[in-house]
Amino acid sequence: MNIIRVGILGVAGILLAAQLKQEKSEVAVYLSIGISLLIFFGILDSLEVLVATVKDISNFIQIDSSYIWTLIKMLGITYIAEFSAGLCKDAGYSAIATQIEMFGKLTILVLSLPILLALLRTIQEFLQ
Repeated sequence: MNIIRVGILGVAGILLAAQLKQEKSEVAVYLSIGISLLIFFGILDSLEVLVATVKDISNFIQIDSSYIWTLIKMLGITYIAEFSAGLCKDAGYSAIATQIEMFGKLTILVLSLPILLALLRTIQEFLQ
């Protein structure tokens, strides 16, 4: 799905949801969630290309594949957390959105710790 289609789909969905919000606010929320899911599934194709490209890059560079997969996991966590938090904010539940964002950030921090330790070990080896 290209950016023009996503933009048109998003703007059309928002305009329709704005019209419905005055009469049936719950339908407007469901409509915005549906549009968001359509865009999300459209992005999955791009993510498959990204993963394949990262695999190709890892074949050229001698890096432990676990680091690359950790980075891909971080990207996925970031996108899912932002997506979920955005839906919660649109539905009027900003407290839950904030908790989702915080959980995503902490999960990324935990995932990054082994990479940070490996980097520190590498620096320590250079200094000795």
